[in-house]
Amino acid sequence: GAEGSTLMSYFSKNQIQALKPKITFSTLRDLQCPVLQSNDLQGKPEESCSTEELFEWLGAVLNQVSLDNKSSSFLSTYCCPEPYTVVEKAFLCTITGFIIPEKIIQLLEQLCCYFGEPKLAYWLTLTVHGFADSPVSWRESEHGFHKGGENLYNFVIFRNLDYWLQMAVGAHDDCPP
Repeated sequence: GAEGSTLMSYFSKNQIQALKPKITFSTLRDLQCPVLQSNDLQGKPEESCSTEELFEWLGAVLNQVSLDNKSSSFLSTYCCPEPYTVVEKAFLCTITGFIIPEKIIQLLEQLCCYFGEPKLAYWLTLTVHGFADSPVSWRESEHGFHKGGENLYNFVIFRNLDYWLQMAVGAHDDCPP
């Protein structure tokens, strides 16, 4: 109707266009991956890693930090938490753009279907980062992006379809319900 044409006129007049999310794929070879047990959030020495260790490791992998613990610049080193296994091939898919919650749920459901047939993987993850200055906030508090901006969550889905949900919010934000 008239509202739609007015809106379209506004967008075209101000050179605003719809953009599709950017999708990139990469293969990580010989990746050291933490050993996880779905029923053990705290981890056990020499048996499994904790949720915190996984979260830190995942941040390093997503940011392409070297996991070999060799100091070349002497600024910092990092290695995969123990115990770990070496995975010959790990696949990383990154989708960048504005993604509505329904699409995230759809992605999560598709990832759960991955375990419908026998697979070698014991677990997989879906990480969702919000923009630092996102207008979205939890509960009734304004998002504190001026003071931090942390805004992400991560699903770790296991072969038996148990899952962990990890969230990171800024110190000045309310925790999600």
